[in-house]
Amino acid sequence: MSKLLEVKDLKVSFHTYAGEVQSVRGVSFNLDKGETLAIVGESGCGKTITSKSIMRLIPTPPGEIKEGSQIIFEGKDILKMDNKELRKLRGESISMIFQDPMTSLNPTMKIGKQIAESLIIHRGMDKKEALEESVKILKLVNIPNAEKRINQYPHEFSGGMRQRAMIAIALACNPKILIADEPTTALDVTIQAQIMDLIKSLQDKIGMGVILITHDLGVVASVATKIQVMYAGKIIERGFTEEIFSNPKHPYTWALLQSVPRLETEHKNELYSIKGTPPDLLKPPAGCPFASRCEYCMEICKEQMPEVSKITDNHSVHCWLQHPLAPKVNMPESLGGAF
Repeated sequence: MSKLLEVKDLKVSFHTYAGEVQSVRGVSFNLDKGETLAIVGESGCGKTITSKSIMRLIPTPPGEIKEGSQIIFEGKDILKMDNKELRKLRGESISMIFQDPMTSLNPTMKIGKQIAESLIIHRGMDKKEALEESVKILKLVNIPNAEKRINQYPHEFSGGMRQRAMIAIALACNPKILIADEPTTALDVTIQAQIMDLIKSLQDKIGMGVILITHDLGVVASVATKIQVMYAGKIIERGFTEEIFSNPKHPYTWALLQSVPRLETEHKNELYSIKGTPPDLLKPPAGCPFASRCEYCMEICKEQMPEVSKITDNHSVHCWLQHPLAPKVNMPESLGGAF
């Protein structure tokens, strides 16, 4: 498959009164045409900062994308683009659905005008053409009475409808890459499923690549091609979706999977939770960032970051438990390949 996007050794820091917060610490990945890459991890692990870096939306200051980082899109480094190139890139080639549609949509503008804006800027349409196209796009994302809806404001839409409107704006120019940052947050499970099905069906029609940012492995199970598990600014496990669910290797991935509710779970059983707190990225740990919370932690885990261990050609993990001299530790029985 052809590579749409290559992220190489991405490092992003924020300069605060307390010091330098190292939010993203050497992240690398590829996105191929037509595939969905899910970046999964708990809040604060650096997922959203990674996605905003791709769009060059990191505020500078206090943010800083470090020297040596590369984000290559169609042979060009986004980090070296000027403002004119960036304006063309955003919306036309790469679009983003932000986490909270109510704060991302302009409350003073009608929905139709917000969609038409990008059509006028990127596709050169006049106002009349853009509004007609806006109706078609709202229908594409399954918003009923689209002719009426284009004249309504965001507060007149439900949560699910606002999220669909955000998707409509993002897809207005048929982008090659769609970044979806927690697209189902605060929506009920029925609407969640509808939104994910909508993104998948539109992806199949347009052939775009999708980067899905989420903390919920349950959401990505049926839509992602590949999964990267992120913790404390680093990718600690990556692989095809089937491999991550059937044969996870990092204790943090085990913990994430155990925290997903299952149909067979007894109603009196407590959901699994990870003890402790993430490390302070003002002073990142020398070893594995998950060591202080890991049930299987060894002395070397605290002292040195593990090198990558290849499980298969497409599945790799950073964990000392995969070292030949490490004690044998099996996946928790509670996972049992149920995913």
